[in-house]
Parts: sequence; structure tokens; C-alpha cells
Amino acid sequence: MPKQAVLITGASSGIGLELSKLFAQRGFNLVMVSSNAQKLEEAKKALGSCQGIVITIPKDLSQPGAAKQLYQQVKNAGFSVDILVNNAGFGIYGKFEEQSVERNTELINLNCSAVTALAHLFLPEMIKNKSGKILNVSSIAAFFPGPLMASYYASKAYVLSFSLALSKELEGTGVTVTTLCPGRTETDFKITAGAERAGTFKGNVMTAEKVARIAYKGLMKNKQIIIPGICNNLFVFISRFLPRSIILKILKKIQEQS
Repeated sequence: MPKQAVLITGASSGIGLELSKLFAQRGFNLVMVSSNAQKLEEAKKALGSCQGIVITIPKDLSQPGAAKQLYQQVKNAGFSVDILVNNAGFGIYGKFEEQSVERNTELINLNCSAVTALAHLFLPEMIKNKSGKILNVSSIAAFFPGPLMASYYASKAYVLSFSLALSKELEGTGVTVTTLCPGRTETDFKITAGAERAGTFKGNVMTAEKVARIAYKGLMKNKQIIIPGICNNLFVFISRFLPRSIILKILKKIQEQS
């Protein structure tokens, strides 16, 4: 009989690693996924002693067909995923016309297509078992258009919209969908995006550990949307009353390199 497990993508660092620690500490079986095999093994060692089984699967989910391959590898390993954490993602900073179309395609594949595919692949068994949780990691960027990070902001808007719709569809099935929308978090994200000097990533940031703890509690309480931090919640709330033209001006000014 398959062993129930938590599958976490982007598990080698940041929020994904911190969530892995929380689940491991509580005795869950864990499937850790990342495109970086070396960092993934280092992350597994960072978990320390675990009561549950922990396996790692190196997989670049930005590549076509990777989600289906991962699904089959999980099945072959004898696991049944009852908690799916779609955390892997990245951004690209700069003027859109100066960016690589190939890199933008990879962004959409990872941030949107992989999230959709993994939910589609693992959901039927959750529904059959009348139990399961999906945590999709979006961002407060989902609530705004993002000049100088147009594709990233749009991808996170997709994740939020998709997750909310899916959550409504699944009412009464025993399966819940939670969307995590963190703000500025201390991870490798800004380095990967090439946005070290962007104003968006300056000022107070939350630690990945704190965001993960808030996310874990919200997931277990079946919350629909989690926005960690008072300032992030306030920013999202106030933006509802501002004209989009004003929001665009503010965000472009914030995101310009200083």
C-alpha cells in the first residue's frame, strides 16, 4: 500500500526548505524536489533526524513533461501524495523587451504550467480518498501589475486565480486549496531574478522561517488565502481603493533600481 507523503517543490532553499523542516519535525513522510541536486541533498541533511521517510528527487519543472515524470517517480517510490506544496518559482527583473524569450517561457512553465499539472496529476487520488491539501505559493505580486517584472507578477496572478477557483470547485470533497501570498522574504529570489538593486527588495523583509511557520499554520487550518505580515495585508487592502494608474506609477517607481 502506498505511503502517504508531503511533496514540496523548490525544497532546497528558502520557504520550501523551511516548510520541509516543519513537516519533517512533525513526522510526515517527505518528497523534496528541486532542480539543483547538490543543494537538495544538502537540504535533506539540514533537516536533521526525522521520524518519517525523506526522499529527494532532482527535477527541473520548467522543462516540458517534467511534472508528469515527477508524478511517475513518486508513484514508483511507493508514495501517495496527500499534501502537495507547489513552491518552486522564479522571477526575471528588467525591461521585458530586453529579456530572453526562452527564460520567460521557463518562468511560465515553472510558475504556472507545473503548478497546474501537478495539481491535476495528484488531485484525483486526493478526491478519491476524500482527504488532501494543496498549498500553492503565490505572492502579494498577484494583486498588482508589475512593471519591470511583468511576467513574474502575471504568473503569480494566475496562481492566485487558479487556486481560488479550484478551492471553490473542491468544496465538499475533503480536499482544500490554500494560496500563500508572501511579500518581501529573505531568500535567493532576488539574486535569481537579477534584482539585487531593485527598490522592491529593500527595507524590512520577513525571514523564510517565519513565512513558512505562518503558511504551515494556515494550511492546517484550511485557510483559503494567507498573506504573512501586517504591512503586506495593509498594502493589499489599501490598493483596492487606488486607481490602477496610480498603482502602476507607484510600483514602477519602487521597482526601479536605486
